[in-house]
Amino acid sequence: MSTSEQPLQPMSTDEEALVRELGRVMIALPRVVDADMMREQHMPLSEYTTLMHLSEAPHGLMRMSELAAISSLSLSGMTRIVTRLEKRGLVERVRCAEDARGLNAVLTDAGLARLKQAWPAHLASVRRHILNHVEGTDLTQLIGALRRIAT
Repeated sequence: MSTSEQPLQPMSTDEEALVRELGRVMIALPRVVDADMMREQHMPLSEYTTLMHLSEAPHGLMRMSELAAISSLSLSGMTRIVTRLEKRGLVERVRCAEDARGLNAVLTDAGLARLKQAWPAHLASVRRHILNHVEGTDLTQLIGALRRIAT
């Protein structure tokens, strides 16, 4: 152990509980929202979030690698999602103007319409599984803490 390192401190009971509950949330939350989306809209959460990210991008266009990164997926995983969306006419793939080797995913009008159709089900699920449970919490502090954890 170098002199600049401090000995590890055991977790308190509350710290241990926080770590365990955060782990449960990381696994359970995507599953329950995905189940709601499949039941209500026959759309997996991964497809909804892909359409959402594209809708927020300038001109509804994102490089495939950037879309994968923002979605915390591998490029091959994102390619499979975009392929499914492309088959339904919700997304198109076009060559990057600045790099002919790269591909961009582009949201189609049908994709934007499908996103708008699915939005109420997603909102209801997120309210039920997240927002209703944090009422009265300082959301600015919570957002800051979650961002620090994520980075």
